[in-house]
Amino acid sequence: MQLIRALFASALLFALAPAQADQAASVQRLTGLLQKADTLTGRFSQLSLDGTGTQLQETSGEMALKRPGQFRWHTDEPMEQLLVSNGKKVWLYDPDLEQVTIQTLDQRLTHTPALLLSGDVSAINENFEVSHREAGEVVDFTLKPKAKDTLFDSLRLSFRGGVINDMQMIDGVGQRTNILFQGVKLNQPLKAELFTFEVPEGADVISE
Repeated sequence: MQLIRALFASALLFALAPAQADQAASVQRLTGLLQKADTLTGRFSQLSLDGTGTQLQETSGEMALKRPGQFRWHTDEPMEQLLVSNGKKVWLYDPDLEQVTIQTLDQRLTHTPALLLSGDVSAINENFEVSHREAGEVVDFTLKPKAKDTLFDSLRLSFRGGVINDMQMIDGVGQRTNILFQGVKLNQPLKAELFTFEVPEGADVISE
């Protein structure tokens, strides 16, 4: 019986070793690509689908990100919104409602996917199971959260020529959010005021 247990334990270790090696290689590859960009600017188009594939919402806009944890997402009209983070606080401004929501930035990568592009990537290994595949100049990464308290069940990041091209999030009920990035530029100088927000006069403020 002890021999059988020993053989089983050995077989399990041999099975785990390649998986752990693949995880380490995928994390290293992803970290290397993300760390190439201290700043990132461009446009985005976002499409949300429900679990049956029915379109829920389609938007577009401009983005700017800067490490560590600073980002600005401006969604175009007719569903205009502005999301700004200075790395500590997040402001969400809805011009139609004349309303600003202010909250502390959730530093968890599984709750704030934008931090994967702009935050501290050293926590990727402890937060996600990561795999990747390469085809020419395209590299696709699949990230599955290790924790259960997350905003999504899986996240795919795709890079083309070393630059982020698109991402897709799938939540627990099968809803998908696809974001395509366009005209992306790395390491452009960005002004600090991009990542601060002054509440417009007369706007309602909600602090969370």
